[in-house]
Amino acid sequence: MTLLQDTAAPLATAAVSLRHVTKRFGAGPNVLDDVSLDVAEGEFLCLLGASGCGKSTLLAILAGLDAPTTGTVAVPGGRPALMFQEPALFPWLTASQNIELALRLNGTRGKQARRDRAGELLDLVRLHDAGTKRVHELSGGMRQRVAMARALAQDSRVLLMDEPFAALDAITRDVLHEELVRIRREQDLTVVFVTHNVREAVRLGDRVALLSSRPGRVAKQYDVQIAQPRRIESPEVAALSVAITDDLRAEIRRHADAA
Repeated sequence: MTLLQDTAAPLATAAVSLRHVTKRFGAGPNVLDDVSLDVAEGEFLCLLGASGCGKSTLLAILAGLDAPTTGTVAVPGGRPALMFQEPALFPWLTASQNIELALRLNGTRGKQARRDRAGELLDLVRLHDAGTKRVHELSGGMRQRVAMARALAQDSRVLLMDEPFAALDAITRDVLHEELVRIRREQDLTVVFVTHNVREAVRLGDRVALLSSRPGRVAKQYDVQIAQPRRIESPEVAALSVAITDDLRAEIRRHADAA
């Protein structure tokens, strides 16, 4: 593990760049405070922190669903794709039709072209036989695979993921970890992944950014120097997870003492 220092100097090849981002709602206190962060092209960054620290708010700002109160956000490659914690699939549509709708909204012309591309994306997430199934016929893991394919249908090089595997059982989550690592590599994606699960962050990320409790600031960053493929139960993942957990607990205690 290498503990990284936060810096305000932007990367020349950043796929995502935030500078001095602050966010508050109404007259309330700051949810995010002076966040400066870069994500390099092709990097997998995990945002980690206690509940309520502003992780999802930061992701919403990156996605363009909300605006910072102050500061700047740059995503040079265009609007990122976003995958939520819940699949949010339309139950009256088949798996393929859910993806085709995203393709239509993204400007893909022609029913056959959309159907063919949806089939390719289902193949990518290894659901080639599930295109005609409706949502109630899919398991939780299969629904998240469809949601991932739908996000990839936006044809963005940046994928934002807001705790997408939190509701899944441990085995299904582990399988989808492997699939995400593979898809990220094959598609050359930049990923910003929000989680409250320390081991998940270390299992997946090239870098982990720990946010402080409110207001959310970048408290520490960790360069994950563990070769992929990784196992969530491996000693290297466990050791770094313990170190980050200790820092996370210190942040939670600091917030409680200040309250």
